[in-house]
Amino acid sequence: MDRFWADLPLEALDSAQWEALCDGCGKCCIHKLEDEDTGDLYATNVACRMLDRRQAQCRDYGNRHSHVPDCVTLTPQLAKTIEWLPSTCSYVLRAEGQPLPDWHYLVCGDREEIHRQGHSVRGWTVSEDDVVELEDHILGRNDG
Repeated sequence: MDRFWADLPLEALDSAQWEALCDGCGKCCIHKLEDEDTGDLYATNVACRMLDRRQAQCRDYGNRHSHVPDCVTLTPQLAKTIEWLPSTCSYVLRAEGQPLPDWHYLVCGDREEIHRQGHSVRGWTVSEDDVVELEDHILGRNDG
């Protein structure tokens, strides 16, 4: 069996392998806020308008830049340097020389396992089209 995700460095993946490495969590499509004073990053539960929140997939991935011009095109170098990618991101894990988690579909053979294990954005996001203030949607912050 071809285990490109385990055997090849990110830089050696072809475009099909690169795209297949994505676990489909959708966390890269969640808005983050940066504290201007500290530089700390805060995740929100606000999803890009292009994210199909039930599937945790972009509605028009191939043309996403025409809808969201600043959508990041991830590269092997960016996978090593972008601070807001989740620690469970397949690209981050492989860039660090770590194995994919057991729930990744390339490992377990089931694209739904990531959702069953709670590692995707499915079920807990709102669309940016329905949000007035991003600050009201910061996750894991206790203001009280």
